[in-house]
Amino acid sequence: MSAPTTPGPAVADLLGLVAFGELLAFERMAGDARLAPDLRRRAALSEMAAAEIANYRRLADRLTALGVPPEDAMAPYLRPLQAYHDSTEPRDWAEVVTKAYVGDAITDDFVRETADALDEPDRQLVLDVLHDSRYAEFAAAEIRVAVAADPRVADRLSMWARRLVGEALSQAGRVAAERAALTTLIAQGDRVDVPGLFRRLTAAHTARMAAVGLNN
Repeated sequence: MSAPTTPGPAVADLLGLVAFGELLAFERMAGDARLAPDLRRRAALSEMAAAEIANYRRLADRLTALGVPPEDAMAPYLRPLQAYHDSTEPRDWAEVVTKAYVGDAITDDFVRETADALDEPDRQLVLDVLHDSRYAEFAAAEIRVAVAADPRVADRLSMWARRLVGEALSQAGRVAAERAALTTLIAQGDRVDVPGLFRRLTAAHTARMAAVGLNN
């Protein structure tokens, strides 16, 4: 039997980043479910949390197969990702679903683009664990319900979404400064067009906000 392939540090870095993101998402969604206004919504968010922990397990198993302890790959992201979630604690159900809709989606967009720099099977694994579109649709529908019930909520949620993006970019800058291998992977050669990447992220975020009646 051949020995496990040793990944480059950037591959382990990216898998570790995504794995820890999934683990934190599980913890966050499981806790936020208590803010749901009824059992149907509570169950929906709990199902989302279950999907996150299943995704974490797939990534952790892949890291183990590559000879990298998952906890070692995730450790560099503990402070920045935890800081993001600690500074963006939702106060009510509307903020919970906006965080899921806006925060998770912009992260998914970034990871989806960055995955192009990976070789198989890691590229497909990362793409596979991105959030299911039905959960984004659920969150979008909940935002629309909140805005329809009280149009004034749109301004508050728009400000909340801007805060989510600002905090995410702040912590992303911290990661980029500390994880040179990951930054190199993102910017390597012609596989990832960095200026184009940020233009696409911005355009997707703007369209996503407009789709639920929020201001960018």
